[in-house]
Amino acid sequence: MAVPPLSEVNRNLFNTLIDHHIRFTLAKRRVQLTKIDWYRVTALVVRDMLVEKMLATRARFDRADAKKLYYLSLEFLIGRSLENNLFNLGLIGICRDFLAENGIDLQQLFDEEPDAALGNGGLGRLAACFLDSLATMDMPGYGYGINYEYGLFRQEIRGGYQIERPDAWQREISPWLVPRPHESCRIPVYGRVEHRFDRKGRYRPIWIDQRILIGMPHDLPIAGFGGRTVNFVRLYSASASDEFDMQIFNAGDYMKAVEQKMFSENISKVLYPSDSVAAGRELRLLQEYFFVACAVQDIVRGYFSRGEDFIDFPAKVAIQLNDTHPALTIAELMRFFVDEQDLEWETAWEITRNTVAYTNHTLMPEALERWPVSLLERVVPRHLQVIYEINRRFLGEVAAAWSDAPERAKRISIVQEGGDPQIHMANLAIVGSHSINGVSKLHSDLLKTRLVPDFFRLWPERFSNKTNGVTQRRWLLMANPGLAHLLDATIGGGWATNLELLGGVEKFADDAEFHKAFNAIKRANKERLARIVNRLAAVDVDPTAVFDVQAKRIHEYKRQLLMALGIVHHYLTLVDDGVEPSIPRAYFMAGKAAPGYWAAKMIIKLINNLADVINGDPKTRELIKVAFLPDYRVSLAEKIIPAADVSEQISTAGREASGTGNMKFAMNGALTIGTLDGANIEIRDAVGAENIFIFGLTAEKIEELTTLGAYHPREYYEADPRLRRVLDELASDRFCPNEPGLFRWVRDVLLNHDEYFLLADFGSYVDTQSEISTQYQNRQLWNKKAILNLSRIGYFSSDRAVAEYARDIWNLSQA
Repeated sequence: MAVPPLSEVNRNLFNTLIDHHIRFTLAKRRVQLTKIDWYRVTALVVRDMLVEKMLATRARFDRADAKKLYYLSLEFLIGRSLENNLFNLGLIGICRDFLAENGIDLQQLFDEEPDAALGNGGLGRLAACFLDSLATMDMPGYGYGINYEYGLFRQEIRGGYQIERPDAWQREISPWLVPRPHESCRIPVYGRVEHRFDRKGRYRPIWIDQRILIGMPHDLPIAGFGGRTVNFVRLYSASASDEFDMQIFNAGDYMKAVEQKMFSENISKVLYPSDSVAAGRELRLLQEYFFVACAVQDIVRGYFSRGEDFIDFPAKVAIQLNDTHPALTIAELMRFFVDEQDLEWETAWEITRNTVAYTNHTLMPEALERWPVSLLERVVPRHLQVIYEINRRFLGEVAAAWSDAPERAKRISIVQEGGDPQIHMANLAIVGSHSINGVSKLHSDLLKTRLVPDFFRLWPERFSNKTNGVTQRRWLLMANPGLAHLLDATIGGGWATNLELLGGVEKFADDAEFHKAFNAIKRANKERLARIVNRLAAVDVDPTAVFDVQAKRIHEYKRQLLMALGIVHHYLTLVDDGVEPSIPRAYFMAGKAAPGYWAAKMIIKLINNLADVINGDPKTRELIKVAFLPDYRVSLAEKIIPAADVSEQISTAGREASGTGNMKFAMNGALTIGTLDGANIEIRDAVGAENIFIFGLTAEKIEELTTLGAYHPREYYEADPRLRRVLDELASDRFCPNEPGLFRWVRDVLLNHDEYFLLADFGSYVDTQSEISTQYQNRQLWNKKAILNLSRIGYFSSDRAVAEYARDIWNLSQA
């Protein structure tokens, strides 16, 4: 496989650094090392090389006086770092050979590393892909986030139910994090605002009686492919200030001091605390403000340390908000410029707006953050004042533009009045940004026409589309080395940094030798996944079966339940009707449900019960297998995706912003069954409609049915005997013999409130699945379709997406 050489690194240097860390970091002798010790010293050696290059990279960017991008995200789903860094630095061969001489299998060390649990799903993985692309493309781009001690949760399955366990990914100190205590930030929270005026009568409010938090940064190096550029994501841990603790100690209230310290540290304790209770909501808001305030303080400190002038700030700094979580950046920048730098409001607002850009990631209004005014007043009282002033001036601008349509002002106001006034964070992000983008063509169109049409009418020039992408270095080069070798041998290795070069594979779509090699690689990947499925789910699967996969966050709009209905239909057709499938099918599902999301958790239970019944029924005779793979994460996705034959991307049309799993699966030669939703549309256009399986209603049709109140799910139930049988069997105890009535809710909910149009799409879905089985029997045709998917997926690289952001939004260039 083509990996870039790193000529200055040789075996002797590697050996010297290993010996150094064995002796001086672990304080052991080589013969004493355990497998985890070998992982740690190997990681530390790689980190040494990363840090050297990270320092050189920053110096190069500073010499060039380069504009810098700061990517603010509450999630960074990094995954494991050792293998990725070895690939990107070109050290994988040297490292493997050296360890083999010491009797160590490098692959086993990869498995010793826990996934960095800094994110949940697509939002965090997109951020990680973007950081990879920025470094690979030699662009000065840095992430800011929280150094969570515990990730979302570690998922276990017990009795078919999801059980949440703490995910202590840093149970030992991470070898990758570089602490920066001398760059810690002091962050005020709570307190009150005292109204004051200066000698000229100008309003000068003072934020007093604050509690001070300390944000301690840790840098996680991000290596670009080839190792020339190493950027980083800066992650903050929270603690109480020593001064505050000492005040309490001196007053003699020792228990309160300990309590305050624990409270402060909770801010970076866990990703997404439950917001079902008031304390959880307050902690979530504190998280969002804490990391935003740390980021802004760090950004402006770095900017002014170079002696720059305020007015040049947007020319040297670009801040991208990854969804609404960092929207308080706008209020924090304004507070800093107005309160601390004494700028006039108009000047501060022009600087802020020209600096900040916002990416929207959802079309679901209920998913857009809103914070109670009372909570903001308690936690960040000065910022609430700033937001009210931003809104007052904005509404004045709206009134001038739309004097004949006053109702529009109410719709787009940042402050949503009512019994419990709230701050609409998406509106704040839009008002305070010079650029607003969606993440697929459909999403961006719906953003402008359905979600925030009034904002689009007001500022059409600010809206654009930036379709998501994924990094081929992790999702093809690293995750699928067999296929990567084949590509290198066929078209050369340039595709690793220019995915459009995969187009060269298309001329081999009918080549018998290429088909043979492609088949062998897919078979090996399926055999590997079969072993993992047996270990994780105790299910034996035949690698010759169609591997049909849906792997993503469990949510009703993503319609894992539709896949479950299809599985039940497939099973009933075999065991009740005696109709054998034309090809064996293995259904795999993976994903986590939010702890408080009852329906999503019950879908997981349903899949596990289906697995128990179907896998245990002798009538299936290996023709159907079902498995739920627990604790879905990046490292597991890297094993699942290369083995898939069929990729399920079946969200309700008009609900998924983009998706990136659809891109990863197609990149690895899986065929998509999907709706015309998110980036599925662009994938269809790229790979050809004949090389993807599209079913179901369009977003336009669903919008029409919803608007007219014309969708009546019971009509589909009455008209389709296949659907009626599936729902009736789920309402019976056939799939829950030990828990009677457990799945009756499925029929009840879908017949009376099928919000996500499962019944409308069921018939089309099962017909399309039947067509998949038919086409899979013709392996030559199937392989050709898979190869065409691979060869035409070049547009969906995160390199292309980042290049578009850099050109159109950030004004960022290589340095």
